[in-house]
Amino acid sequence: MSGLKIRSAPRRSPPSANSTTATTSTNRSASRFSDSPNGGLILTASALAVVHRDLIIALVARHRLPAVYYERYFAVAGGLVSYGSDSIEQFRLAAGYVDRILKGTKPSELPVQAPVKFELVINLKTAKALVLDVPPLLQRRADEVIE
Repeated sequence: MSGLKIRSAPRRSPPSANSTTATTSTNRSASRFSDSPNGGLILTASALAVVHRDLIIALVARHRLPAVYYERYFAVAGGLVSYGSDSIEQFRLAAGYVDRILKGTKPSELPVQAPVKFELVINLKTAKALVLDVPPLLQRRADEVIE
């Protein structure tokens, strides 16, 4: 891919979610991504992302970074876009497994299942704040558009 640079930000467990050290470190990472033209962020799933999700969303907004998240919550809470598996559907699939186990199926005999339903959520308020145009076709394809 010509012109595309992928950089990862180190994931470290900060001493406290409210500590100055944690905020400074995360702020530095966000700043590093926002320094480059056309920069952006793709946040992948991790325990730290869940624990510090509000801090991440706030810093991404402060640095005016377009970001794609893995979970619907992030877009609803002010992130630009989320694309990931439908959590409700995952729980339904898990319930089917529990049912089969309770009926005597050995867990080792159950097939591994991958998510089959994904959802796209677009936050147009955030897009407007970032001065980004979201194409109408993409909006129509989204499962939810937050205005």
